[in-house]
Amino acid sequence: MISKMKKLCEMNNEELRRLFPITITEYNKDWPRLYSEEKLHIEKAIGVENIFRINHYGSTSIPGMIAKPTIDILLEVFEHVENDYIIRKMESIGYIYSPQVDNPPPHMMFLKGYTPEGFKGQAYHVHVRYAGDWDELYFRDYLISNPDLAERYGKLKLELKKIYEFNRDGYTEAKSEFIKEATRAAKNELKGKYVPAFNL
Repeated sequence: MISKMKKLCEMNNEELRRLFPITITEYNKDWPRLYSEEKLHIEKAIGVENIFRINHYGSTSIPGMIAKPTIDILLEVFEHVENDYIIRKMESIGYIYSPQVDNPPPHMMFLKGYTPEGFKGQAYHVHVRYAGDWDELYFRDYLISNPDLAERYGKLKLELKKIYEFNRDGYTEAKSEFIKEATRAAKNELKGKYVPAFNL
């Protein structure tokens, strides 16, 4: 695992962009099952007593949605759980810890399916945070309940993929305004749906 991460870290941005381009695929009916199976692996590794909530989010969580075939998982842990413990346990089930300069721990990101030769098997991104009222869950629910908006989002992603196929940061940034507007509408409509009960 360490040598795999070392090889990836030694690559420059251009090499990484070429190795892991933006790919958009049709909806895969196996994505919910793959998420559920991975959720069990994570719960076993981290310990359910340390976990507040786990959610499948992103485009692979929206039925019928075209998507990058990467399963995004939001793992919310209790504040007593140490970062080193999380890193060690996630690495034990095949994840690579990806430090985020702009989001230091407890905001952590873990990757699976990334190798020095490119994607291998199902790709997963696990985002670790403390329990909170996270925008991503509202955005997911809003697109599920608004198929026309989901269709617009899908068309936008296809357009942006043509421009940013080898630039993940550019692709993400170009979607941000659409996501912000939809999230504002979602939080207004769903009003505190994901606020942890102990914060109320």
